[in-house]
Amino acid sequence: MSDKRKINRRDFTYHMQIKDEATKKTIGYLADISSGGFKLDCPVNIPPGRDFRMHVDLTPDLADKNSMVFIARSKWVSPDHVDPSTFNVGFELVNISPSDMLIFQRMFEKYGSENTTRKKNSNDYLWR
Repeated sequence: MSDKRKINRRDFTYHMQIKDEATKKTIGYLADISSGGFKLDCPVNIPPGRDFRMHVDLTPDLADKNSMVFIARSKWVSPDHVDPSTFNVGFELVNISPSDMLIFQRMFEKYGSENTTRKKNSNDYLWR
């Protein structure tokens, strides 16, 4: 697969849990983020092509509300290189309200840190 990502991703420096909106079960934890997608560290293997209605609890420095909900689609999965019992899963945003997109971009700016030592590869997660 060729590298189709056009927007830089950043490591996510805040431990933020992502839950399934319907079941309230943890899907994973944000590992890195771009302005249109993200990678989760997940306890289970999530195959590509699955849509999730995701729930994120927000901090007061990000928004005037406690949480946001959006739909994201899994794009790729690989075993974690440090802990092979967990999985790295790339997601792209599929449906998010304009006001929540502003919050997501604020998350990218506030908690995303550029990692200049990482090499780009085909497992990047934003396709445009």
